[in-house]
Order: sequence, then C-alpha cells, then structure tokens
Amino acid sequence: MQCRPECGACCIAPSISSPIPGMPNGKPAGVPCLHLDEHKRCLIFTDPRRPKVCADFQPMEYICGNSASEAMLIISDLEKDTAMSVSNKEIQ
Repeated sequence: MQCRPECGACCIAPSISSPIPGMPNGKPAGVPCLHLDEHKRCLIFTDPRRPKVCADFQPMEYICGNSASEAMLIISDLEKDTAMSVSNKEIQ
C-alpha cells in the first residue's frame, strides 16, 4: 500500500517520544509534526535524522483504513490503547 495523498495521519495522531529535527522532545499525540508540508507529506522522509519509528512505519490497510479520516481514528485509538497499556504497567 502507498501513502494516501493529503493524509498525514501517521505524522499527527501518534505521540513520538524520540527526538525529531526541530522537535527535540518528540511530539505529543494529536500534534502535527512540524515537517509536514501543505499536502501533509513528510519533508524529512529521506533524512537520516528522521526518527526510527517514522522510518519503520509501513502503511497498511488495517492501520490506514479507507480514508484519511479513518486513518486518524484508527491511529488515535491505537495511541490511546498503547498509552493506557503503558500507564497500567507503570501502576503495577
């Protein structure tokens, strides 16, 4: 699957805890990466400083859904589930 034009959900919905050029503390969930252009494409896609989590992400239908809005919902839900899982482990 190819990235959907004008989507950018993977660069907006999830939190990124590793440093991003210009964002040394990463980014919180729901905040667009500052490297998204006006078409929601990554401006540092080929930059070796791009976070590993970003470079390792592969668009797949079960993550990206059938539209940009569906991708935002799916990735946001995964982010919430992951945050809850980490939070529960910290409590134990």
